[in-house]
Amino acid sequence: MTESLQRAAPGLVATPDGDHPALERALSVMQTRTLARKDRLFAEGDTATSLFLIRSGTVKLAHTTPAGRSNVLALLGPGELVGELSLLDGRRRGATATAVTESVVLELSESAFDRWLVDEPDAAGLLLRQLARRMRRSNDVVADLVFSDVAARVARTLLDLADRFAATDERGRVVVRHELTQEELAQLVGAARETVNKTLADFAARGWIELHQRSFTVLSADRLAQRVS
Repeated sequence: MTESLQRAAPGLVATPDGDHPALERALSVMQTRTLARKDRLFAEGDTATSLFLIRSGTVKLAHTTPAGRSNVLALLGPGELVGELSLLDGRRRGATATAVTESVVLELSESAFDRWLVDEPDAAGLLLRQLARRMRRSNDVVADLVFSDVAARVARTLLDLADRFAATDERGRVVVRHELTQEELAQLVGAARETVNKTLADFAARGWIELHQRSFTVLSADRLAQRVS
């Protein structure tokens, strides 16, 4: 694994595909873009001209209903791809991608993407594994909506955010700065904001988490995991 690859895609290099030569050659032709908080990467309905790899920061995907209501579909972090589906199926963007924090993304143009798939025999396999990981997460979300109560969904969401966005504070505790509003966090859970807020307050009262503005500290991951099951 090269140092340049580690710097370019810190999340991807943690995966089994992270040191693959095909991935490094794709990164070598990507262009770097820096996004301020709330900058839009692309909008729902746009024609797709690139895919993006998040190098640092956080990007949310949101869908707007015909009635004009926005709903957060996913929160993506370092090492995750954004916008690849539209390049694969030729359809317009199905969601709006917006930087939740200051972020750096690597952009691969459609023409460079097509060349990469042709020139690198292993490129399709790498892309499929990324898509499979995304689909498994989506399947978990759908199953939760059908079979789990709100408290279980909140617990799973907190654990997922902690797994992907956690940092350690000066006391060695796990702090997750998701930077979402209360409404956006509720959309990610798939429940009403009031219900999610009550559940978060209950978890805090039980000593499982500590709530902060647009962040939380995990005090008992075991208790959260038990609430999911």
